[in-house]
Amino acid sequence: MKIGFDNDKYIRTQSEHIRKRLSQFGGKLYLEFGGKLFDDNHAARVLPGFKPDSKLKMLLELKNEAEIVIAVSAKAIEQKKLRRDLNISYDKEVLRLIDLFRSVGLFVGSVVVTQYDGQRAADIFKDTLKNLGIKVFTHYLIPGYPSDVPLIVSENGYGKNEYVETERKIVVVTAPGPGSGKMAVCLSQLYHEHLRGVEAGYAKFETFPIWNLPLSHPVNLAYEAATADLNDMNMIDPFHLEAYGKATVNYNRDVEIFPVLQAIFTKIYGFSHYKSPTDMGVNMVGNCIVDDTVVCDAAKQEILRRYYGCLCDARSGLGQSKEKDKILLLMNKAGISTEDRLVAKRANRIAEETSKPAAAIELSDGTVVIGKTKELLGAASAAVLNALKHLAGLDDKLLLLPEHLIEPVQGLKVNYLGSKNPRLHVDEVLVALSVSAATDEDAAKALACLPELRGCQAHISVIPSSVDSIMFNKLGLQLTCEPEFEKTKLFHLK
Repeated sequence: MKIGFDNDKYIRTQSEHIRKRLSQFGGKLYLEFGGKLFDDNHAARVLPGFKPDSKLKMLLELKNEAEIVIAVSAKAIEQKKLRRDLNISYDKEVLRLIDLFRSVGLFVGSVVVTQYDGQRAADIFKDTLKNLGIKVFTHYLIPGYPSDVPLIVSENGYGKNEYVETERKIVVVTAPGPGSGKMAVCLSQLYHEHLRGVEAGYAKFETFPIWNLPLSHPVNLAYEAATADLNDMNMIDPFHLEAYGKATVNYNRDVEIFPVLQAIFTKIYGFSHYKSPTDMGVNMVGNCIVDDTVVCDAAKQEILRRYYGCLCDARSGLGQSKEKDKILLLMNKAGISTEDRLVAKRANRIAEETSKPAAAIELSDGTVVIGKTKELLGAASAAVLNALKHLAGLDDKLLLLPEHLIEPVQGLKVNYLGSKNPRLHVDEVLVALSVSAATDEDAAKALACLPELRGCQAHISVIPSSVDSIMFNKLGLQLTCEPEFEKTKLFHLK
């Protein structure tokens, strides 16, 4: 795929910039780390060349100086809040994150349970962590937070919180999801460090919005589309503009809370290290874009994907119309419409011609391959097989999976597993293809091309089954679909 972002430069310059920020303070830096560390697929989609684990690799450059502290809200634990993309609760995600950090050699110092107010589920989780040998600290719900600064910065505010014992110079505070209290943990620690005579610093790492790109740049608009459910809004940082006469981009929540942060810093230190929300950030992503045209095109497609996703969520009863309306406004700002989604146009045209679901995949060379619904295969499965044939240089008329290979799988599904749909899903097709590859050279060639699907655009003319949707995601295909179900019934098992 076309590259618009220098990933190696990013890893190098980002770690150097964090070290530089550390040197501005007394040898201790609390770094609030927003976004996903292991699987930042949004960044990978809008910045072609950015690897989903880039931030993790950047941290590995600092692993001898850094430790991880994970914040999780007691309210989120009590409410069994889910990380939607993985469908696991926040407390389970904490355990998953600890395993992942440890697997790559990063030191996890502790877990902080925030916004604690006697929640029973939080008590159980704290006991679980302690039994696993993980240090746990408790931060309490503070009345009037974040506006009552005198109370917050006092022995009855941050002073009630347990001091988080840390060992290293850089403390990366991360979380299983938004609303976990990362910033509050950092500020509480600054208060306690100050009482101990340690002049620690605070900085904020957020990939988006990108502060040194224009407000209306498609990458920043794509961030607004991604957070339409949170009602985040990009804006010019008024504090930075006043202090330096330079326009930079931030988002509304940071701008709104900055006067409170300044007051908290002043209450702790007697002055504020920062003149603006932009000053607090350490993000170097904008300096590593090498082809703005490629990045703009990718971001526009992301906005369209978010729009289709919003429509499908609404159709499935998971979304709200206000999110759709906001993304439509962003599409207007970016000067795009659904007509700019080539794979959607092609798939929908075939669906209209055949009166059956259809799928389309746009490959990196610009070729669009089609998948039609057949007796043996669903549209998604057919599209994947046709894409692999094209990538492997095989004849389009070649049957990679002859009927005698597919029919036994169909029999298993229908006769033994109770499925009402005999057509093979993408996962079943790939298993059959891998078996065939052991004795068929063409199947082996096609299977070897699977990595080339990563980053390709795809569209299905109906809402796919959860199996096909998950498989497209695993293959790295950037999927959209029409907000329609294949069958007119009330209950749909996706």
